[in-house]
Amino acid sequence: MITYDRFCEILDELCEELPEAFFDELSRGIVVSEEAKGNPAGPNLSIMGEYQNNGPLGRGIVIYFGSFERVYGGLPEDNLKEKMRSTLRHEFRHHMEARSGLRDLEIIDKMQLEKMTGKERKD
Repeated sequence: MITYDRFCEILDELCEELPEAFFDELSRGIVVSEEAKGNPAGPNLSIMGEYQNNGPLGRGIVIYFGSFERVYGGLPEDNLKEKMRSTLRHEFRHHMEARSGLRDLEIIDKMQLEKMTGKERKD
């Protein structure tokens, strides 16, 4: 696995790929946490990134280095970079949807998690 510092460098490079408008209203910016964050839905699930919309505290994205280390620690750097890119863009989609009042990706995420954990709704 790459170092925390290299992980942050790659994330900076990935942010530079995005239009400046994506960062509008992202008042807390993008934070890299050294933590590995588990998902309460299952003991073998990790949260790679998280969009946070905390009203008066602002909006931000957290990327969990420890989760990447746990899940993708054996990947070559190029492959890891693609996983990071995918996660970053996923979280930015949450940001863009939140700004426009949509929740589509949030619903899709919930459905995928239900399917992964075998807890699908029977509507």
